[in-house]
Parts: sequence; structure tokens; C-alpha cells
Amino acid sequence: MKKLKLVAGSLFFSFMIHGHALAQSGAGLDVRDIVTPARFSNSIQILITLALISLVPFFLISVTSFLRIIIVLSLARTAIGTQQVPPNAVLIGLALFMTIFIMSPVITQVNNEAIGPFYDGKISQAQAFDTGMKPIRKFMFKQTREKDLNLFIQFSKIKKPTTLDEVPTQVLIPAFMISELKTAFQIGFLLFIPFIVIDLVVANVLLSLGMFMLSPVMVSLPFKILLFVLADGWNLITKGLMMSFGNS
Repeated sequence: MKKLKLVAGSLFFSFMIHGHALAQSGAGLDVRDIVTPARFSNSIQILITLALISLVPFFLISVTSFLRIIIVLSLARTAIGTQQVPPNAVLIGLALFMTIFIMSPVITQVNNEAIGPFYDGKISQAQAFDTGMKPIRKFMFKQTREKDLNLFIQFSKIKKPTTLDEVPTQVLIPAFMISELKTAFQIGFLLFIPFIVIDLVVANVLLSLGMFMLSPVMVSLPFKILLFVLADGWNLITKGLMMSFGNS
């Protein structure tokens, strides 16, 4: 039951992000108005809700730890040179469950402070959106570089914020994403180094033996897999990724 609440919280949380961003950007549709009977009929509400459900994966990727995790795992597979092993489905599944694990404190806080009180009738919809956005914005601020944040503040042509609360969500999200991309590629670079060393050693040995027709990639692949297994690579990568988020 607790896991179901976390999943439901993450879905509701994605709608909150979408609604908060639209409201701040001045768009005509605010998700907070979707469930207002005076504005839309029940059939229209259902259609809009179904359309928003299709956006849930996009927002989960954009504002959680999923982006960094999936890029690092993909780069690790490329560094080993195993082509499609592990398959994409396995990497995405691992990244998804790691994301749930890392983001569970944030989702739990959103559920306790926004979703639960809203369903109990203690707070309004607007209050639920505003309260629920605070934990996820705090998480994103911790992982966002000041340089990236200033970049989007500059091009958004808004008044320079004096506090973090004044930074619009539509400015914070892209800044968070490019910060995550840079961090993921930095980790990926470190993952490539030992495997490149193996490739160079194998290529030099084959060259010295005069085996020009034998592909160094085919020969080095078993050694790279052996190194990865002996070093317990998946454990090290998973540990490193979780440590990179700190106590977020």
C-alpha cells in the first residue's frame, strides 16, 4: 500500500509541476482548473486528464534523478562495448526503480504535506499545488549549477530574483536538466578510462604480434567484461550514482 501511495504521489506530483509551470508562464490553461465543474464538463475533464497522463513520463524525466541515471548507465554499456547488452528495457527499468528509491523522500513529503491534506479537504487545490512544489524545487536547486540557472534567468528577461523562491519553475527545470547532463557526462568520462586502457593494451599487443586482420574490439571485449565483473561494476556505479545526489 505504501508503494502504491508513492506511485500515486508521483503521478499527482507530475500534474502539479505541469500546472505550476503553466500558471507561471501565463498559459491559458491551468491544471488547477481542470477539475472545476463550472469550467469543464465531466467528459472534457476526462479527456484532459488522459492527455496529461501522456505527459507524466516527460515530467518525471525532466525533474527527477532519472535523467542522470539513465545517461550514466547507457554510457557504461557503451564503454564496455556490449552493444545491446543489457537491453534498453533493463536499463530503463533499473533507472526507474533507482529514481523511485532516490526520490522517495521527496515524494513522501509531497504526499504528506500536499496530496494527503488535499484529499482530506484540509487545504485547497491551489494550496496543494504550491505546497507540493516546494520539496521538488528544493531537490532541483540542490542539483542545479548557479551558472546554468543564471543563463536561463538572463534569457527569460525577468527581473533578477533575490531569493530562490522567486525563481520561476519554467526557468528552474531547463537549468536543472542541463546541469544533470553535465554531471552525467562527467561520470561517464571516468567510466570510459579503464576500458580505453584495455583497448590500447590489446591493440598494441595485436600490432606487435602482426595480427592486423584481427579486430582489437573483439579481443578486448572479454577482458573488459572480466574487469567489470571482478570490480563488481554495477554495484560501484549504483553506489556512485546514489552518492552523487547526496542527501537530496
